[in-house]
Amino acid sequence: MRQCKQLETAIDKLGREFDLLDLTFHKMIDGKKDDVTSYWPGPVEDDILICVFKGNYIHEPFHRQDFFFINYAYHLDYQALSIQKENLITIRENECYLSQPYTGYAIRYDNEKVGIIIGVLIKRDTFFRECFPTLYVDSDLFRFFVEPQKQKFSDEFIHLHFAKDYTVRTILELMVIEYADRREDTQRVLKTLLQTLFLQIARRYRQENKKISPATPAEKILQYINDHSDVVTLKDIAKYFSYNPNYVSALLHKKTGKTFSEILLEKRMERAVLLMRNTTLSLEEIAAMLGYNDNSNFYKSFKKYYGVQPRKYLRQN
Repeated sequence: MRQCKQLETAIDKLGREFDLLDLTFHKMIDGKKDDVTSYWPGPVEDDILICVFKGNYIHEPFHRQDFFFINYAYHLDYQALSIQKENLITIRENECYLSQPYTGYAIRYDNEKVGIIIGVLIKRDTFFRECFPTLYVDSDLFRFFVEPQKQKFSDEFIHLHFAKDYTVRTILELMVIEYADRREDTQRVLKTLLQTLFLQIARRYRQENKKISPATPAEKILQYINDHSDVVTLKDIAKYFSYNPNYVSALLHKKTGKTFSEILLEKRMERAVLLMRNTTLSLEEIAAMLGYNDNSNFYKSFKKYYGVQPRKYLRQN
């Protein structure tokens, strides 16, 4: 009961602060006709901002934004306008909407009953350093969060349903309570909670987007390599599928004409380029994310695959 009162107080406080955020929309110089954007609305020193809309009415113009965000329907449903779908989609209570920077979006809510939307805003640098490693192992989520970055005006989003799972709701409540009573270590606490939040989101995403199982043993192994390219070894694959390592090698070569090492290098280098082009991660951070314990090995592998060192590759491409 005490915690419920604390949560209620925190929601009310952030609900009042919502009106004080800089949510003005600015004309985009290099945008499409009538494109407007919103910039980071919170304190400059904050990497994560927790905001709460609590009210009867909000009608945003369709706009872009220069940060990642998660909006969660905490109480009652709301609507979101997305160019991709060219219509309003309904985000029901206990559902969330995730989006990358520069995607099109607008919140719409008009109801005599008070609705509550919890927003988690994340600076781009923070997302790639704090959250992205959590999502790296899921190939679909990896591409969702990285590939659209090369297209500044992408219109992508993820809509997830948590109706019977209150784990995400609980994590968000903890974030609301923490941010409402900010202290000097609040950002550190929020980053820890954010990693847990994205683990839950990734789990739910996999449940809602189950892939058609690969039909052949070779296809299953290739999928496994794709999802574990940062840590996988030939011995790992053999153990996981209960095959002999030599059998795995022969199966892969018959299917692709390449050795296991060549396939793994290809997967890692494709991801390396995506990360180099579309994130703010350093080459050292990218090397570690790809599974290289030694930076020099990453540089050698990159040159072996592309013929040039990483920085030169970026200049030429």
